[in-house]
Amino acid sequence: MRALVTGSAGFFGGVLKDRLLAEGWEVVGVDRLADVEQPGYAPKVVDIRDATAIGKAMNQFKPDAIFHCAAVLAHDRQNRANLWSSNVDGTANVAQAAVDSGVQALVFISSNCLWSTSWDRPVTESDAPAPVEIYGRSKLAAEEHLLSLSKELAVKVLRCPTIVAAGRLGLLSILFEFIHEGRRVWIVGDGGNRYQFVSAEDLVHACLLLAGTSATGIFHVGSDGVPTVREMLAGVIQRAGTKARLTQLPRRPAIAALRLLSSVGLSPLGPYHYRMIASSFVFDTTRLRNATGWRPTTGNTEMLWGAYQFYVEHLDELSGEQKGSPHRTLSGLGALRIVKWLS
Repeated sequence: MRALVTGSAGFFGGVLKDRLLAEGWEVVGVDRLADVEQPGYAPKVVDIRDATAIGKAMNQFKPDAIFHCAAVLAHDRQNRANLWSSNVDGTANVAQAAVDSGVQALVFISSNCLWSTSWDRPVTESDAPAPVEIYGRSKLAAEEHLLSLSKELAVKVLRCPTIVAAGRLGLLSILFEFIHEGRRVWIVGDGGNRYQFVSAEDLVHACLLLAGTSATGIFHVGSDGVPTVREMLAGVIQRAGTKARLTQLPRRPAIAALRLLSSVGLSPLGPYHYRMIASSFVFDTTRLRNATGWRPTTGNTEMLWGAYQFYVEHLDELSGEQKGSPHRTLSGLGALRIVKWLS
């Protein structure tokens, strides 16, 4: 089997590529970042906004399946045109190249950022999205375009929450820094909200199962038995054995402060993050389970602990000059450095 993976030099694209190679697939990777060639894997530096280049890569390789993981993340709020053109126009180019090449299946990695309010029940595929920031809107527009091609292309949209595994850093590195240094770990509200993650390996398994089934449309993925944020963080702190301790912040003033800092560019947290930091959000994964037999294997606390261990074990090398995917690098604190000083 042959796979074309967009975003193959990124965090999740890299995990997926490694799994495909381990299972005997031939893989072509498409990314704006350079990657290392290895047996069975041919990385190509291609911007998916270049329709000619992505079409050429598709025609030369003729993949059986496409795993479309490439996206400009919400971190890039300063260049909104770049984010939109990459996530929406780039997706349209990938889809058209797939149709022209007669590809059998396209698996698209979407997001839970299609919503930004708390839910008191699991969110299903029939619930209407309501994104409030450009990243979520771009993912929804990409979904809608792909699904409009359903008569020409077998599209499988996987909406996933935060993807976590060893090596996942980004905004999580701020949390890890506070825990490692034994500081106060601030939670907004009482920490009783439940926010679902998905392990990278569980998401990879879902991708492979969907690629091999005739089922199409939208599927939700995520962990089981989601603990409260307080329970999850307390579990990691206990294992870490540092002097870190949970400290509660009043919900409304804290969110108002984060909103203000974000609006003036002094916080790494964007609109989605400060809206959801004290909210509950869990996907209902019933449709994916019924269609493929998929089951999650790793819970939130175990995922976060594995990512924290990686952070501690690689801190010296991570502290140098960083390049690459935002999920693989340390996040700057911005004005949150004041919070660290007070911790």
